[in-house]
Amino acid sequence: MEASAYRNHVAILEEELVCALGCTEPIAVALAAALARAALRERPEHLEVACSGNIIKNVKSVTVPNSGGMRGIEAAATLGALGGDPTASLEVLQAVRPEDVERTKDLLEDPGYCIVELAEGVPNLYVRVSAAAGGHTAVACIEERHTNVTELSYDGRPTVAAGITATAAGAPGTDANADSADRGAITLASIWEFAHEFRLGDVDALISHQIGMNQAISSEGLSGRWGANIGSTLLKSRPNDISTKARAAAAAGSDARMSGCPLPVMICCGSGNQGITCSQPVLEYAHDLWADHETLVRAVVLSDLTAVHVKYFIGELSAFCGAVSAGCGAGGGICYLRGGSFAQFEATIVNTLANVGGIVCDGAKPSCAAKICAAVDAAILGCDMALADDNFLAGDGLVGKNAEETIRSMGYVGRVGMHPTDVEILNIMIGKTDLTGA
Repeated sequence: MEASAYRNHVAILEEELVCALGCTEPIAVALAAALARAALRERPEHLEVACSGNIIKNVKSVTVPNSGGMRGIEAAATLGALGGDPTASLEVLQAVRPEDVERTKDLLEDPGYCIVELAEGVPNLYVRVSAAAGGHTAVACIEERHTNVTELSYDGRPTVAAGITATAAGAPGTDANADSADRGAITLASIWEFAHEFRLGDVDALISHQIGMNQAISSEGLSGRWGANIGSTLLKSRPNDISTKARAAAAAGSDARMSGCPLPVMICCGSGNQGITCSQPVLEYAHDLWADHETLVRAVVLSDLTAVHVKYFIGELSAFCGAVSAGCGAGGGICYLRGGSFAQFEATIVNTLANVGGIVCDGAKPSCAAKICAAVDAAILGCDMALADDNFLAGDGLVGKNAEETIRSMGYVGRVGMHPTDVEILNIMIGKTDLTGA
């Protein structure tokens, strides 16, 4: 592999695998609010929050971490403004104190303190928080990616706060947040090559951190009562079956995370659920197959990069469930551990997409764990089929003449074809659709 391509694969991993506390959409809201408060230099007397439909959809039903069980955009923004640490990125709510939680609960009783509105004609991932106090107004805006700050201003003028420099509205994010890696340059072939050739020391610490951090929240999801308890329910039925253990490990992490567990995770594709799905099923198979540490790391790298590649053609936040792209990654990593060839790796991805490519995203909430279970199950089946040389063929629905064409076909459906679906899902969730005659 050429040196520039090698560096690009490493850079993608470094940009994608970052720590986050809680679901990344309410965390993006909290981060924007914390930044606006820092720019305002005093506690806000009033907040106005404008969000894209996909942010509203993903924040509506998920518990805000360290909030005492609160949900919704108002809670995330208010808590971020009162107690968030704007220097902590996606761990912005890690330092929240009990008094911040109590003050947030009090302010949520005031319907005029935090006003939320739907932003039209903006990217799928868009949060703009305006904080006002003492006759002054500060604004923080995040677009496209959860930490990409595109505006930070005080009374309409770009400002500096918490070590982050604002750029002009609509311009690319600050140097600290901008991506340098080219996700469009990678392919399944380059991912396979990189996974076999990378120097362990270049990614070992990062991947080991992902595995360890996500294992902690997965274990919490299995031992405690979180969400709908999908992970523990699975293990009760077949506790010694490796495919069940793989599904349960991923689902349990989501069980805990969607219900406000205060443990951080390592995200991938902008999502903690996807970061967990990429790593934990692969870890379970590695344990079952007695794989050594290096083999495990290579399998997780393959999983992470495959998920990024599939997700690239769908885009940030859509009606296409992200568990599917992460499931593809997990299936690829499991195929590698089981001795699959490159052709069987490709077939695993195709078989998975042909099976569960139509799962819709109706926001972040406890049922995400069940969708993760379904995606990982499809990936394991897809791998079993590939290793037996029983595969879906070109012309079977959206299956293309090769794996790359299939990924692009599914990406187009998720990005373009399912856009009207996304709108209708949001309308139903916010009560704008009359279903009495449906």
